[in-house]
Amino acid sequence: MPAFSDPFRDARSGPGVLRCPFHGEDIVMLLRHEDVRRAAKDWQTFSSDAPFRVPIPSEEDVRTMRQLPIETDPPEHGDYREIVEPFFQRAKDPAVIARVESLVGGLLEAAITRDSLEIVHDFALPLQSRALTYLLNVPESEAETWIGWGIHVFKVSGGEFKQGNVLEDYLHAQFDRAAADSGEDFFSALTRATVHGRPLTREEMMGFANLAFAGGRDTIIHTISCALGHLAAHPEALEHLRANPKRITLASEEFFRVFMPLTHIGRVCPAATEIHGERIEAGHRISLCWASANLDEAAFPEPLEVRLDRKPNPHLAFGFGTHLCLGAPHARLILRTLLKLCCERVGRLEVLGATERVEHEAKFDRTLGYESLTLRVVPS
Repeated sequence: MPAFSDPFRDARSGPGVLRCPFHGEDIVMLLRHEDVRRAAKDWQTFSSDAPFRVPIPSEEDVRTMRQLPIETDPPEHGDYREIVEPFFQRAKDPAVIARVESLVGGLLEAAITRDSLEIVHDFALPLQSRALTYLLNVPESEAETWIGWGIHVFKVSGGEFKQGNVLEDYLHAQFDRAAADSGEDFFSALTRATVHGRPLTREEMMGFANLAFAGGRDTIIHTISCALGHLAAHPEALEHLRANPKRITLASEEFFRVFMPLTHIGRVCPAATEIHGERIEAGHRISLCWASANLDEAAFPEPLEVRLDRKPNPHLAFGFGTHLCLGAPHARLILRTLLKLCCERVGRLEVLGATERVEHEAKFDRTLGYESLTLRVVPS
């Protein structure tokens, strides 16, 4: 499995911040758990009202609209979030839960019949894509198109941005279809939605849909792959869960903490401010470093240990405060279902080959999981 390390430890225990260049922009990274949580709630000082600039690096070159509701501040954020929240809460619907269980079960049964299986592209990507159709209430056949986009809708292997607007062209076509023949799916609901007493604009609809496809894609794929990689590298972990399936909930939260897919997220300072001796000028960005906060010794005893019974576990894998991830229930459903069915149907997992995925930046290198992971899935 990927080497599990903490590239932020020295800076976190020292100044608590790290100034790092990202694509020509120097950004101060907040590293401590307490600081990151405080900043995530302080939207007046650290604002999300910054189209294209919440992701790091910025995404002006890969999309043409503000992502909603993530790139807004209260109270506007709450007004927008309320529009789509019912779809993201579908992950708690018994019918959706049953469909996810059937999906995961089918993928595992198919994996068992093979001598080897590449997990990232041939298991995690189809699982994430097909499960998303249940959340958005669209035909499962749509997932075949999404699978064809690869792991990340904006980037190719190596982290380079893709050229063209495949996602935007697809979303426009879906909204055209929904406007002409409205149904009960995500796209149709947005064509009927209102905000502040008026219909949503097409740009606003696109902002919601863009985030729905970009925000929970490679993150879920990463967590699925890393969890299976851990179970393969540590057979005792699977036996620990199999002995008492009630342990799965705590274990899944530990996997979310340890295998944090998103290093950080940006906030813009409307006015100049200072934190731990670093001055941030008005209009400049800071980074809320979720990955560092999730390894902070002040919040997590022995943070580099994967403790499947860790409790409490105040991880920040889904953010914190107003912008807590809309897709968190969906991600939890997928991972918990996967762990449950592995306990029931899988005897062991064997690693046949792996290529690590590493984020290289000027001040740190961070292992993000796998570019590829090949396993043998042995039935119980």
